Amino acid sequence: MAIQHNTPVLMRDAEVISLKEAAYRSGRSEKTISRWCVSDGIGRRSSPSAPWEISAVALEAKRYGDQAALEALRRGEFGADTVRRYVELLGLVD
Repeated sequence: MAIQHNTPVLMRDAEVISLKEAAYRSGRSEKTISRWCVSDGIGRRSSPSAPWEISAVALEAKRYGDQAALEALRRGEFGADTVRRYVELLGLVD
């Protein structure tokens, strides 16, 4: 059984995407992305019925199986090398 992260990764406004967009970008179902939001903390929502807000950076890290990047995002280490590669890939460079 996968470890569930109750604390979502930290994300900046520029990288927040919808569940539908995350499914489109990843080629996975919305159900799978929702499951990743819970199991890996790649998304957040303000209440149980609110829509998911997903980190595009964390989604890419998850797709590549990069747990180190996910943990760095959870700690707010946006400048970490493991995170910067996804930020650059997505064109979100400051």
